[in-house]
Amino acid sequence: MDVGFSALRSEAVGAMRTALVSAENLQLTLKTELSQEEQALTLSRSSPKEAQKAGNEDLKEMLESNKESLKLEAMKRVVGLIAKGKNASELFPAVVKNVASKNIEFKKLVYVYLVRYAEEQQDLALLSISTFQRALKDPNQFIRASALRVLSSIRVPIIVPIMMLAIKEAASDLSPYVRKTSAHAIQKLYSLDPEQKEQLIEVIEKLLKDKSTLVAGSVVMAFEEVCPDRIDLIHKNYRKLCNLLVDVEEWGQVVIISMLTRYARTQFTSPWTEGAIFDENNEKTFYDSDSEEKKDQTEVKAYIMDPDHRLLLRNTKPLLQSRNTAVVMSVAQLYWHLAPKHEVNIVTKSLVRLLRSHREVQYIVLQNIATMSIQRKGMFEPFMKSFYVRSTDATHIKTLKLEILTNLANEANISTILREFQTYVKSQDKAFAAATIQAIGRCATNITEVTDTCLNGLVLLLSNRDETVVAESVVVIKKLLQTQPTQHSDIIKHMAKLFDNITVPMARASILWLMGEYCERVPKIAPDVLRKMAKTFTAEEDIVKLQTVNLAAKLYLTNSKQTKLLTQYILNLGKYDQNYDIRDRTRFIRQLIVPNEKSGALNKYARRILLAPKPAPVLESAFKDRDRYQLGTLSHSLNTKATGYQELSDWPAVAPDQSVRNVEVIEPVQEWAPLVGKTKKKKNDDKFFSDDEEEKEEEEGSESSGSEDSSSSSSSSSSSSGEESGSGSEEESSEASVKTSSDSGKSSSQSESEQKKKKKTKKAPQKKSQPAAFSDSDENGNGPAASSSSAGSSSSSSSSSDSEDDSDSDAPQTQPKKRSDVKSKPKVEVKSKAEVSLLDLDDFSPAATNAPKSSVISSSLLSDLEGLSLSNISSTMQVTTPSFGPVKTYELLHHMTGKGLAAKYHFPRQPCLYQPSMVSVQLILTNSSDHSLEEVHIGDRSPAGLHIHCFNTIERLEPEASVTVSMGIDFSDSTQAANFQLCTKEDQFSVSIQPAVGELLMPSSMTEQDFSKEQGKLLGMNETSATVTMATANSSRQAVSQQVLSVANLGEVSSSQSSFHRFAGRTVSSAALVLVSLELKESSSAFLTINTEKSVMASMLLRDLKQALAQA
Repeated sequence: MDVGFSALRSEAVGAMRTALVSAENLQLTLKTELSQEEQALTLSRSSPKEAQKAGNEDLKEMLESNKESLKLEAMKRVVGLIAKGKNASELFPAVVKNVASKNIEFKKLVYVYLVRYAEEQQDLALLSISTFQRALKDPNQFIRASALRVLSSIRVPIIVPIMMLAIKEAASDLSPYVRKTSAHAIQKLYSLDPEQKEQLIEVIEKLLKDKSTLVAGSVVMAFEEVCPDRIDLIHKNYRKLCNLLVDVEEWGQVVIISMLTRYARTQFTSPWTEGAIFDENNEKTFYDSDSEEKKDQTEVKAYIMDPDHRLLLRNTKPLLQSRNTAVVMSVAQLYWHLAPKHEVNIVTKSLVRLLRSHREVQYIVLQNIATMSIQRKGMFEPFMKSFYVRSTDATHIKTLKLEILTNLANEANISTILREFQTYVKSQDKAFAAATIQAIGRCATNITEVTDTCLNGLVLLLSNRDETVVAESVVVIKKLLQTQPTQHSDIIKHMAKLFDNITVPMARASILWLMGEYCERVPKIAPDVLRKMAKTFTAEEDIVKLQTVNLAAKLYLTNSKQTKLLTQYILNLGKYDQNYDIRDRTRFIRQLIVPNEKSGALNKYARRILLAPKPAPVLESAFKDRDRYQLGTLSHSLNTKATGYQELSDWPAVAPDQSVRNVEVIEPVQEWAPLVGKTKKKKNDDKFFSDDEEEKEEEEGSESSGSEDSSSSSSSSSSSSGEESGSGSEEESSEASVKTSSDSGKSSSQSESEQKKKKKTKKAPQKKSQPAAFSDSDENGNGPAASSSSAGSSSSSSSSSDSEDDSDSDAPQTQPKKRSDVKSKPKVEVKSKAEVSLLDLDDFSPAATNAPKSSVISSSLLSDLEGLSLSNISSTMQVTTPSFGPVKTYELLHHMTGKGLAAKYHFPRQPCLYQPSMVSVQLILTNSSDHSLEEVHIGDRSPAGLHIHCFNTIERLEPEASVTVSMGIDFSDSTQAANFQLCTKEDQFSVSIQPAVGELLMPSSMTEQDFSKEQGKLLGMNETSATVTMATANSSRQAVSQQVLSVANLGEVSSSQSSFHRFAGRTVSSAALVLVSLELKESSSAFLTINTEKSVMASMLLRDLKQALAQA
């Protein structure tokens, strides 16, 4: 063997020499350094700490390089490390060096890093303060906001004056996003230096007047942190906050509702006055004279709700449809604490709906329902089945449901509830079974008709095999027997027989107490039980020993002949017990019952002390006293006052002066005259609306009341749009999308909103483009979801202008007169129609008259919406919201294939928020099984290059529950199916989404001239045409439009000829123009032409359109 190895070794050495000689001959050198792959392998084999250290060194080198692309990649990796929870503080010096970078994307990432580590590395962060101060003047709103955020994160008292100055400047910024950030910075500065409170209150007062929904929630949060007692700051802004509430982001809504609840309890009288007649409409007080009112007054004074009180209740009601559970809970507590008792029931369904959510949400909601159900059983009685316990529920959820069922129990439903309880007692969850027995005891105490039934049922449970069930039954029976002991001596005897088999200390102590309390009714059994206890006294638990001493004392007083020696023996054992409580009790009992010279007069009263009649215990709900805390608060959940809790004040006996909430309407002054566009638009609006006198009155009145607001917001938005057009206003667009879902029910608000929408359409050519602001989608792209949440807000929209801007709400008798005054104001403005300003020349260009209209937009939000723009689209063509939105749902996964998980999808035809080149798709996931599905998410996808923006993982989907989620898919202008896996924790299901060609388009708005011009550029191979035989039902213009728009997501172009129909759009992925024209011929035929660079898409679209137009 050795010879063989040595031969092999010599051969290997010879081969190496040959290789080296050959390399020298070829003038090659051996590599001494490792490649990147080898270095990576080496690092992976080393320890994690060393690998991380080496990785950080690489990142430092990349951050210090001269290439912007390397720096950007490094910062992305660093932010990724932070997101994973890894420590990246070592890189602080390298990151701070790049704080003055010109690259905006890179700068944003640097600021994200600095916000995270500025507090830890204060000294290094202070070196860059001058850079942050310069960034506060940056043209990009996100850079300004990020600089302020970093500045407020440096917790060093020395820079407080700089922070204060920055906050004051940011509070006056043109961008609502920056103003929102300044509101957040107020709280940080206050925690750093409370002495700045007065100056901060001035900034809060200024920001409270802000009309942007983006700012409202943040400034109210700052108000609650800094000066919650300064209610005078809210007076003038109360109506505005009520009207903006529907459009504020969800967490802002929670804060505002909480603050307004406290405010309302100090400003309005109680609607719960006993014996008062509730006069809801109060029409008499509005129309009748004082004399008639006095004549009709009865002895019982009718309760008249303050209009501002009603405004708050009306404007929060639609939020019960919110998808955010915290918002629903906030509205529910507001109604509970503020609404008349007959109106509180409207929150019931919404609260029950929340029980389908995660168990954490269920826990909080059930706690609040438990408190409500004690006072108002009728609220939740119709939904009693919603509180039945499921096998999948956690123990704390089960216990709360038991609590609620017990609260709801009455003579009518007790039999149903007890049948449920019988099943629960058999549960494997012992803590839950014990809680059920306690619930049965409470039902027996509260409803005397079932006391005997419950008692007999509990006695049967004494023979149960499970100790905890038996022990809890004994404890509950003991409490029930105290209510009527004379009738139940047999039960006491039965419990005495079971005494030897019961080992749970509380149960043994309960039986001993019963024996001692009713020893005269069981004279033969009680001494025998004492005899058994004397044997095992030293081995018992302390609570059992104490009850044994009590039993001995009571038997000594009632049956001293049989028990005297036993008692002395037990007292002697207790005298030397290790527990001092038992020793003290023994000495006390001995002096009390055994007569001697020292005991004195106390011995005479021993029987009256020990055998005194005791009141039966009242079995009450654990939630009975929780109503002293405001519902939905941490204090209510913990049942103890938490730090920062602010108690709700009692209703005032007399309502404070309501005129403090009136806002003065400032007349338009001459300095606003240059904005002639307003008066010119008024002329066009008169043409647009009908000549109906009443409608015109409301229209003019609402315009004049909001004239100052709209003019100021238009001026501010025009000045800021140029500055921030390229900064990507995602925050504002999402805010605007929510705004568009407000209601258009009442005629006054409808006419006002339509007017403002008309003004928006006219400003379009001047603004480049602002289509994203008109999107109906919510932040996940869920178009239909937003409409449901705002369906009930018609009353809030209709009253917004009157309640916010009118100063005469406190004098209803003079209102008709003031309306006529207001009506006359616009007529003065009309005289200036002849004036023409250079600013308005663009308005003369013809706009698309049939352009799709977006939803109603609140008047106070014009400034926020007008600043939004899409810089990559030309001024002649705008991407608009779809005119026609057919919701055709397709099955993605059948519940049989998906083992209970069913999935459907549809195309909402809304711009995708995640990436403009993606098509928005909505999935409806339903759990049809009888068990919860966990971790529902998107898995592998194909083809490999397919870009999908997945929805967030759904942690838990309860049985029979449904959830709607949004995702974005980049189909690359192809109808090829997107294949991916829909996964749960245990299973994976392959599914595919194949889009129709019409869903790969987004609508564009353009004039007829622009259409013809663009069509002329797309001739020859870019044109596809065919003759179509039209169905008779599709002869009208409206029917043609409906059929075309049902097939393709296009925008309709206005046409001067009735026989021509034109539609325009762009492909979602590549933004290639798609023009469709339809010329109607005689004898039910038409000539269909499609012009686009995408010839394959054109032929497929032509086929689909021919099919749609040919069918009725």
